[in-house]
Amino acid sequence: MKLNRFGSVIFGACILGAVALQASDMVGVYAVIEKVVLEPGDKTPARIQIWGGFALSDQKSGSNYLPAQRGYLYYSCPAGRETLCRKEWADLKTMAAKDTGVGFGGRYRQNGRIRKVDDAPADPDVYPIERGVIRLSAGHESLPVIDRIKAVLSPR
Repeated sequence: MKLNRFGSVIFGACILGAVALQASDMVGVYAVIEKVVLEPGDKTPARIQIWGGFALSDQKSGSNYLPAQRGYLYYSCPAGRETLCRKEWADLKTMAAKDTGVGFGGRYRQNGRIRKVDDAPADPDVYPIERGVIRLSAGHESLPVIDRIKAVLSPR
């Protein structure tokens, strides 16, 4: 009887270990934000421009991201979720010009597209509300994806 319980515990631990190895990073967008522009203004913005460096998820299982790019993301709030959307935008604005990493959106969602710095703002993507804005702590700053983003923001 004791052997069966012990075996069950070992089996359960192995299963949990296998699940942990399959876990993936659920963040859709990693960014280092240089500036945020709220349109038409800060009080009740309808759109946001997030300027800086970005890496979007590849939307596949795992923790892979597309190559980091400099530019901006341009979003509007999803219908019916404006209050939550604006709260996240306020969080993003507080992260501007801090040279720190931030994450938002979802791995398997449409997270928008990175626009080139000389592209005029038009046709905003829908802001991807998922798990909130994740402010990366000093320990997370060494994430390889953040290092790649900072590299595209470095002066040449």
